[in-house]
Amino acid sequence: MSPTILVDADACPVKEEIYKVAFRHEARVKVVSNSPFRVPAHPLIERVIVDGGFDAADDWIAEAADAGSVVVTADILLADRALKKGAAVLAPNGKPFTASSIGAAIATRAIMADLRAGMDGPGGGPPPFAKTDRSRFLQALDEALVRLKRR
Repeated sequence: MSPTILVDADACPVKEEIYKVAFRHEARVKVVSNSPFRVPAHPLIERVIVDGGFDAADDWIAEAADAGSVVVTADILLADRALKKGAAVLAPNGKPFTASSIGAAIATRAIMADLRAGMDGPGGGPPPFAKTDRSRFLQALDEALVRLKRR
């Protein structure tokens, strides 16, 4: 069975890169979002629109994740849920979430939330998405799919 890529799509900056790698590996892609947007008309790609409830897309992805899937998300709590289901998990910048790194990522997320809560104005947020992030993501997704196909 071919691997499946589950995409937390509402704020995903690498959807085109996902399609490119998926076509090369003949991997299925499920693009999960709260609102509709265009996806390529291709038999490997399925658009999944969930209701607008809080974390509805995350819940759908967490439920669908398994050892034969790669989850693409910047959401640390979703990454944790997907890892617990046996999925490989990549951030859009290509950095993998792993069982050994997720605890530190969750702790950092909590610290940053506390810091933002104590600020008067808007916080800094993540650094801008760069060309090197795209390149790193393409390589990481390719490697993750190769590993899944070898199992």
